[in-house]
Amino acid sequence: MNNKDKTPRANILSEDDEPPSIRKSEEDDPLLLAKDSPRSLLTATSRIPEKKTSPVSRHHKTTLKTKAFRKKFYPLIPDKEWNNWQWQLQNRILSHEKLSQFLTLSQEETLVNRISQLPLSITPYYLSLISPDDPYQPLRKSVVPNVNEWLQMPGESGDPLGEDHQSPVPGLVHRYPDRVLFLLSDFCSTYCRYCTRSRMVGHGTIHASRTQWEKALQYIEETPAVRDVLLSGGDPMTLGDDCLEWVLARLRQIGHVEVIRIGTKVPAVLPQRITPNLVKMLKKYHPLWMSLHFIHADECTPETAKACARLADAGIPLGSQTVLLKGINDSAKTMASLMHGLMKMRVRPYYLYQCDPITGSSHFRTSIEKGLEIIRSLRGFTSGYAVPTYVVDAPGGGGKIPLMPNYVQGHTADNLVMTNYENRTFLYPDPVSAPAEDILL
Repeated sequence: MNNKDKTPRANILSEDDEPPSIRKSEEDDPLLLAKDSPRSLLTATSRIPEKKTSPVSRHHKTTLKTKAFRKKFYPLIPDKEWNNWQWQLQNRILSHEKLSQFLTLSQEETLVNRISQLPLSITPYYLSLISPDDPYQPLRKSVVPNVNEWLQMPGESGDPLGEDHQSPVPGLVHRYPDRVLFLLSDFCSTYCRYCTRSRMVGHGTIHASRTQWEKALQYIEETPAVRDVLLSGGDPMTLGDDCLEWVLARLRQIGHVEVIRIGTKVPAVLPQRITPNLVKMLKKYHPLWMSLHFIHADECTPETAKACARLADAGIPLGSQTVLLKGINDSAKTMASLMHGLMKMRVRPYYLYQCDPITGSSHFRTSIEKGLEIIRSLRGFTSGYAVPTYVVDAPGGGGKIPLMPNYVQGHTADNLVMTNYENRTFLYPDPVSAPAEDILL
């Protein structure tokens, strides 16, 4: 891909159209019309006028930083284009040459292998949140390539979670007994430099096509133990409404699939994608949950708040999955600010992930003790809803293992001995039962 890429327009469902899965003729199937092209699935959506009474409209529409960025670099681009998600995709920053027109790149950002394992891609909107001259700004560190990415340390690998070995069919990972990870594509609008799937995203290894999706759907149909399907990628929300609906409708035809979840960073990096038409379509496939990806309070902008409000108003429970990252969010104050910002947007902090040991990630990874320290700083000092579960996704495919500060100090014959968030000691009556043979005597 390059900056000249254009996103072609495919057929779009009107408000009254039936889902693609129950159409009479295959000739009307947007996936067939698109000829399985990944780029052709990034379709535009028709628009529904926003209600002026929306609670979000009472707030600022954008940040001063974004307003200044647009005035400097995109003075001739009207709001209608800037706020169009397809325009944002078509104008992504995809090269260091282009990026250097916006940022003063540091030596570590300049002396990188341009043939990166993970491509460079940043939407103009997300770039507007990035400092032009501070290479240590959190958002900038998360998306701008750095020379440290090419340093492989012991314990790192391209597939640290062993997903490739738990994939019964292409694009599907079956790790837990009752749920599967369904990878719809390898495309993201913005690539995070610590991405667990940097070995595959952006390289065309997962084709967003009906042919590939059908293989995964067939596996799900033939595996009745699967009751929960997580759609991920890449980012499934970069698909057009009609294509995403085709997948959702097919999953809803499988009787044993109870819950569908969507994992996405779109509200943070491409909030323009969350259109009224999109949420109207998503509402038809409840119970539908969404796992959003946020790393810093700077992502909690008016645009993102509006996107989250639309999703929440559609009855979609929103949870956040945050990766603990050195120099980005590894302080109690920074993490608390993010968690409180998420709560205000009706996003429930869900997981705090220890950064996966992906190749070249050592400059992002903190110690486990740092993560426990942050959880201690949150527990008791903010509401329980704002405290995520700190987890390590076990290398080799062991799944998520929760980690907690040690609040249990011991057990006497009569009491459990505990310390609270203030490090004060308390006793809870919990007598140890005598052995059965003693009772009999």
